[in-house]
Amino acid sequence: MKNLKLLLALGLFLVCSCTSYKQVPYLQNSATLDSTQVSELYDARIQPKDLLTITVSCKDFNAAIPFNLIVQTSQAALLSTRAITTQPSLQTYLVGNDGGIDFPTLGHIIVGGMTKTELEAFIRENIKHHFTNEEPIITVRMVNYKISVLGEVMRPNSYTISNEKVNIFEALALAGDLTIWGKRDAVKLIRESADGTKQVVNLNLNDANIIYSPYYYLQQNDILYVEPNKAKSRNSDVGSSTSLWFSAVSIMISIVNLMANLL
Repeated sequence: MKNLKLLLALGLFLVCSCTSYKQVPYLQNSATLDSTQVSELYDARIQPKDLLTITVSCKDFNAAIPFNLIVQTSQAALLSTRAITTQPSLQTYLVGNDGGIDFPTLGHIIVGGMTKTELEAFIRENIKHHFTNEEPIITVRMVNYKISVLGEVMRPNSYTISNEKVNIFEALALAGDLTIWGKRDAVKLIRESADGTKQVVNLNLNDANIIYSPYYYLQQNDILYVEPNKAKSRNSDVGSSTSLWFSAVSIMISIVNLMANLL
């Protein structure tokens, strides 16, 4: 009877944990991709609620000072943290819902929808008359470029991207890759556009053509959600029903043994 119980338990485990190998590998049809197809290089565009740092540099240090606003640490903060020395930090610019920021000498400018390169060129063109014999160097950075990865991954979390460019597979790598229970053919991308509209897109990571998808590169504040597959769903039910199931089987085996002994 013990051997029968063991076989029943093994059979239940195999049925519940069986996952088709065909659903596991990424980019399965990569051999059939058109290698001549060229995609436009991705460049992140500035959106409302982005946090920017803008640095103006030139040989004449004094000429650049009006454009580099410095945030000083208050004396109260110094005393509370008991800091001995502090390093001044550059002013950050929060992009408003209208896509605008207030920049020294230029006032309110609309930056939403621009790439970093476009904004750098715009600022350079509009302030270069303040400089003599040289054009200033403008450097724009996004401070809060963040993506989130949830669901069936090893390390679900929110991640800040330093270079403002990350694709789906890089995001999953940050989260430790999918678990064996994750659905690779139906990863959900949740995205909110600059005008507030939201969309949920299903992505098939088994299909190599995903690298040409307009959703291959993630935008700031994108969310990736990996659904559990059917095997994981079945296993979640096993935990609550296993005891009852084995009890029923044990009772049936006992009844069969009793009838066999009586006969």
